[in-house]
Amino acid sequence: MWQIGRSDKDSDKKYRSLDQVIDRYSPGEGQLIRILQEAQNIFGYLPEEVQTYIAGKTDMPVSEVNGVVTFYSLFHTDPRGKHGINVCMGTACYVQGAGDILEDFRRDLHLKDCDTTDDGLFTVKNTRCIGACGLAPVITVDGEVYGRLNRKEVPKILRKYRKIEEAAEKTDDQQPERPAENQERTPAGP
Repeated sequence: MWQIGRSDKDSDKKYRSLDQVIDRYSPGEGQLIRILQEAQNIFGYLPEEVQTYIAGKTDMPVSEVNGVVTFYSLFHTDPRGKHGINVCMGTACYVQGAGDILEDFRRDLHLKDCDTTDDGLFTVKNTRCIGACGLAPVITVDGEVYGRLNRKEVPKILRKYRKIEEAAEKTDDQQPERPAENQERTPAGP
């Protein structure tokens, strides 16, 4: 079996899932995009290692796989944050201050050379016109539209999504532990 160096159990599980996808689509011509879409769903993005793995398993040149990945904007070669913030930079939004809003997000999240925060919570990108010019400037966060935005709202939006994450973490932490199947139980009461 053709393999790239992998170490942890989670990674092995992801590659096994990818093998199933490749086996399902490989016999057909023109299935690379479907394989890449499912690979991105499995890994969250398409790093060079995954592209190389797909190329090896499908007997394609790595350059062909990479050419498709870099051509289509739906594919990502870098990790993405849990919450995607897209700042519209279309003409109407740009004129209404979208550039400043983008810089505020980047500054507040301490983003310099990358688009994703170190904690993996946010990815901030500028995007072409999203077609909501009447609401300029506009951003989307996980598909939710925020229109007629001003710079003062940037910290509020970030707080909102951080609170969502904190609530999710508390819910996960408060899950009661299940008693072991064979554990003896003491009867209640005297």
